[in-house]
Amino acid sequence: MSRRAKIPSCTAEERQKVEELAKSRTAEARLVGRAKMVVRCLGGEEVSEIARDLNTGVNTVIAWRERFEKGGVAWLRDRPRGGRPAVYGVEFRNQVLALLEEPPPAGQSCWDGPAVARQLGVSVDAVWRCLRKEGICLMRQRSWCVSTDPEFASKAADIIGLYLNPPEKALVISVDEKPSIQALERSRGYVQTDSGKIVRGFKSTYKRHGVLNLFAALEVATGAIHAGFTEKKRRVEFLRFMDDLLADLPCADKEIHVILDNYCIHKKNDAWLAAHPNVFFHFTPTSASWLSQIEIWFSIMSRKVLRGSSFQNKDQLRQAIEAYIAAYTPKAKPFVWRKREVKGAQLRNTIVNLCN
Repeated sequence: MSRRAKIPSCTAEERQKVEELAKSRTAEARLVGRAKMVVRCLGGEEVSEIARDLNTGVNTVIAWRERFEKGGVAWLRDRPRGGRPAVYGVEFRNQVLALLEEPPPAGQSCWDGPAVARQLGVSVDAVWRCLRKEGICLMRQRSWCVSTDPEFASKAADIIGLYLNPPEKALVISVDEKPSIQALERSRGYVQTDSGKIVRGFKSTYKRHGVLNLFAALEVATGAIHAGFTEKKRRVEFLRFMDDLLADLPCADKEIHVILDNYCIHKKNDAWLAAHPNVFFHFTPTSASWLSQIEIWFSIMSRKVLRGSSFQNKDQLRQAIEAYIAAYTPKAKPFVWRKREVKGAQLRNTIVNLCN
């Protein structure tokens, strides 16, 4: 005769926890399996039926039922075990971090995994596991640009204020140019590397077919892009682009706040501003053009359109950028502003004081 599982006694809270665990798709598979046993025991099902359906033993079902009854969901987890002593423990981790503070081997500008492994006489896999655990990426780099503008705080606050709290009934636009985009023609395709991986490939030599200058404006509130192409990037082309931009925007009764960097053609436009009293220019601090959000879009466009591309003439280059803008605009969303000032004091010459 099949044995009917004893219904464990538990609180309503513990029952809810074990039922949620039994349905989880992110918890460990063994924990989910144990929770399913307990849930079916709570439903009063037979032990043999539970064991058969879950492909386990009757005694296993009984054991986890009793564990749950004694300690709840917490007792469904494995107890701490001694296990095999760690070969690469805290001492190894400290050795790796200490070595990274030392000058790199002769002929290298910095440490890498193989160099660390050779110096410590261990496997490179052990070094990489340690570095991954500590979140250290020796080959990845980040650059920073510290503005020396004495009015940095006030200028940055003005621009970030436009992003976070724009004036009512006003348009905030980020404008800049991407100059001298080359129309390069080269062979492209896919290649198989020595490791068997298939990657994109392109010929290192190319033909030049001229350059285009791209003027672009980003509507901060919507993420929409307006663009214009020119053969040159003088002040006259910039002002012509601004005239075309104002003609495209519904701004007859609105203030237009334009965020610009300090490039020369953006300055000394007093006559044009006097003719457009509803337009106000806001300049980023010196060496802080990253405060202009159009730079973010330029980066995205360059990766999507220009990186590893091939164009037989300037018309193809222009068509490719226009096609991308046409596809981007319907899905455009405003950027979430998360940048902050980077100070030189944030740079550390050592790793230990970042990991401890």
